[in-house]
Amino acid sequence: MRKAGILMIIGSLLLLGLFKFPLWNIMLGAPQYPDPLGMDIYIEGIKGVQEFDIKNIDGLNHYIGMKTIPQPEDMWEFEVFPTVIAIMVAIGVVIGLLGFFGKVNYKWFLGWFILMSVLGILGMYDFNAWLIDYGTNLDPKAIMKLLNPDGTPMTYKPPLIGYQKMLNFDVDSWPATGAYMMFVGMMLTVVAFFVGKKEYKKLRKIKP
Repeated sequence: MRKAGILMIIGSLLLLGLFKFPLWNIMLGAPQYPDPLGMDIYIEGIKGVQEFDIKNIDGLNHYIGMKTIPQPEDMWEFEVFPTVIAIMVAIGVVIGLLGFFGKVNYKWFLGWFILMSVLGILGMYDFNAWLIDYGTNLDPKAIMKLLNPDGTPMTYKPPLIGYQKMLNFDVDSWPATGAYMMFVGMMLTVVAFFVGKKEYKKLRKIKP
């Protein structure tokens, strides 16, 4: 399963892009900000798209009682996620090498994909839970206390994915370069599964 093994190795290595490129991006645009404010979310921390974006976002959030943007040491995820990705890359490369030399079944490629998918779903769930806490757990002593039409306190949870209007801000939340590299890498491992399956069947026909 040489071709399948190579595809598996390449697909796994593409996840290393998460150590260089952001996984997610959130942009906030408003009339008073001709250049939108933005956050790039990496597996190791959160950075502003522009130099002072984080400072400006924290300044705005202060008035409505939202927490400041967390530092890497404030969230366990920024310590765990890099380790998980590194382990999955290593496992994927090992499976690819073993597949290349015909030491493992092609089903291992699909097993890696399923495990990575489960971890990805758990990661998205955790990310959404953080957004909910970030946008709803407000300081009761905040300068501004805005209410919904029904009288309940207004919340400011950014969308997990897509567009949302929040007060006078247009908020966009979309996957970034690292997420696309991870997606392509995972799809390559699926291709590796089908290529490996085809190669395996061909070998069985050749053998007497």
